[in-house]
Amino acid sequence: MQGLARAIRSCQETLKNAIPKDWHARVTASKDSIFSRFGSVSSSIDIREKGLENVTVADVLMTKGEEKTGTWLSCQSNDTVYDAVKNMAQNNIGSLVVLKPGEEQVIAGIITERDYLQKIIAQGRSSKQTRVGEIMTVENNLITVSSDTNILKAMQLMTEHHIRHVPVINSKIVGMISIVDVVQAVVQQQRGELKRLNDFIKGEYY
Repeated sequence: MQGLARAIRSCQETLKNAIPKDWHARVTASKDSIFSRFGSVSSSIDIREKGLENVTVADVLMTKGEEKTGTWLSCQSNDTVYDAVKNMAQNNIGSLVVLKPGEEQVIAGIITERDYLQKIIAQGRSSKQTRVGEIMTVENNLITVSSDTNILKAMQLMTEHHIRHVPVINSKIVGMISIVDVVQAVVQQQRGELKRLNDFIKGEYY
């Protein structure tokens, strides 16, 4: 993950040095000019049109779609590990937020596929007889972000703590992001930056 972070920073520096200093100002002025001609225009700015310093966890959650933040995102601490892992497999995800029994949206911890491999399979334990609360990472040791956390900060947290999944918590759990989500957001933004640079070179901006 550290190599990935270095590669992304190197790509950012390359793009930064290649783009004229007043590039973003010119593009913004051009857009403002176009919008002023046609009155109020509703525009949805996606990740490709933002600098990485402006991309937040909330932007990433929106690109994942509502189906990625449904109730299957979580399990309860008294569920069996078997049921939790089955839930992950059915939804093609690698972790679940663990909630306290009987307390809606109160987080108790997180369980990941790594927990299952290291604490169940490697130790020869039964997933049907072990509760999630016995092998999960508890709340006090949990690394979390909020919806307004910058995406680069989220990637830094994942890299420093060697984790691949981070719950998104405002006052309550609102979603989950993974290192895959972060990388996809970075790649999408860099592609947009390269396209704008290419358009600028071809003279499509003035």
